[in-house]
Amino acid sequence: RVRTGKKGLAGVVVSDGYSVVLTDKEGKYELEPNADATSLFISTPAGFDFIHENGIARHYRLLSDINQKKDIDFELQRLNRSDDEHQFIIWADPQVKNDKDVEKMMTQSVPDVQKIVAAAGRDTLIHGITVGDIVWDEQKHFADYDRAVAQMKIPFFQCLGNHDMDYNKGGDETSDDTFQKTYGPTYYSFNRGQVHYVVMDNVRYLGKDRDYNGFVQQNQLDWLQKDLSFVPKNKLIVLCLHIPVHSGTKNKEALYALLRDRNVHIMSGHTHYNVNAIKDNIYEHNHGTV
Repeated sequence: RVRTGKKGLAGVVVSDGYSVVLTDKEGKYELEPNADATSLFISTPAGFDFIHENGIARHYRLLSDINQKKDIDFELQRLNRSDDEHQFIIWADPQVKNDKDVEKMMTQSVPDVQKIVAAAGRDTLIHGITVGDIVWDEQKHFADYDRAVAQMKIPFFQCLGNHDMDYNKGGDETSDDTFQKTYGPTYYSFNRGQVHYVVMDNVRYLGKDRDYNGFVQQNQLDWLQKDLSFVPKNKLIVLCLHIPVHSGTKNKEALYALLRDRNVHIMSGHTHYNVNAIKDNIYEHNHGTV
């Protein structure tokens, strides 16, 4: 069930990244996880607080950590104010590789965000999204990033970048193992106010050290189509991923086709410089490194 207190919540989207279902009037859902699924997650509905652990989004359960013969419940807390007005911050490519990088993140980037949050005011709803390359191949520094998020005191969602992957373990299907164990699914969605946020993974690992390209796998496109079927056409879509779509994603037209007739803003990173790219109804903001 998905519930708030003892009350079940109807119409909440639940997914394993393959099937996408809605909770019934009692907040109950049922699905059989795909053989390739790694987690079960909810698309947090508008009007509710984000589930997080010291700021790190935890809207999911890893299938490896749960007994699938028992009920898997999600508990949501209703916000005490409207979330139609809210703010969000994008971090692109913190890319910490050593202690010097970590120190710069903690003494420059974190205080900058703390100032922004303080200036926004105590009652302002604000969250962050890091659009990949949390670290630079040194996954031990995920813990330092987590420490940075905890100090900023706002919920943060994570995208996978090419430097966040496991190299030389196989193909694309195994390159996300450490990221998934640390931050959960590499593609998912959530809602705040009148905005539907989508996080995707367009880093396709080609099986040898640092060899990758920008590509959205078909299982993600299939999931996105199902996810958007529950989203009214008048909702703003904010889609977050690592490699720019307009210039670096081989099958960008397949993604654009799913987003046709919607108001879409894409948030990307990877390049370390800023570009605004407009393609019909889609405005992409390619961000320089934080």
